[in-house]
Amino acid sequence: MRSSNPVLSDRGFARIKAGVLGNREVDSRDLNTIESRPTSAPMSIDDVVIKTTGIFAVLVVVGAFAWQAKSPGLALVGLFAGFILAMVNTFSKKVRPALVIAYAACQGLALGSISYAFEAQYPGIVSQAVLGTACAFGGVLLAYRSGKIRVTPKFTRIMMGALIGYLVFGLITMFTGRPGGSLGFLVSVAAVALASLFIVMDLDQIEKAVAARVPQEESWRMAFGLMVTLVWLYLEVLRLISILRGQD
Repeated sequence: MRSSNPVLSDRGFARIKAGVLGNREVDSRDLNTIESRPTSAPMSIDDVVIKTTGIFAVLVVVGAFAWQAKSPGLALVGLFAGFILAMVNTFSKKVRPALVIAYAACQGLALGSISYAFEAQYPGIVSQAVLGTACAFGGVLLAYRSGKIRVTPKFTRIMMGALIGYLVFGLITMFTGRPGGSLGFLVSVAAVALASLFIVMDLDQIEKAVAARVPQEESWRMAFGLMVTLVWLYLEVLRLISILRGQD
């Protein structure tokens, strides 16, 4: 199965024919096309919700510790270790729950330290960013469930092209610095929009996986992919609000 989220691409779905997952609705006849039906129970939406809630709880607890520690070094450790774990979780064919939880802990170290640094400069910004992230997620979820946003092949190609462009932009600005002023504001708005729309692709992927009755352990991978997107969205919202606050 080709996933719109790089985290979910071709991992753990090799036994399922692409034609099954290409449809939003799968009936009993479609299930006959699933090859080598797994012996474990099929994944459900509840499984994904529970796993996502659990790893975010780990992130919040570790993030609170990092916030209290007030150590920039923890951010570096979290970012470096988190990147390695993200690569392992992304490209591993076997689902490894312990590594997903470890990734959440590393993200907690990084986000807790980064959030504290922003809060010290702009009091109240973290609560604003959390609220903004929650609102963006809620809005996207409602739009997706109502059918106002549909994941089509064209939509996926546009999103992946935009992501590649943003990654290239990010690499360039590592050496040149991010633009300021109105251009910097527009870039941040675009980044928030891009991250928000990737949530749609994650939700679509989860729905298709549930319909295809993938093994229950794949809920860990789905939760991991959703966490990656939400963490990205939070950081972009945090950056956007800091730009707005800096202009006051």
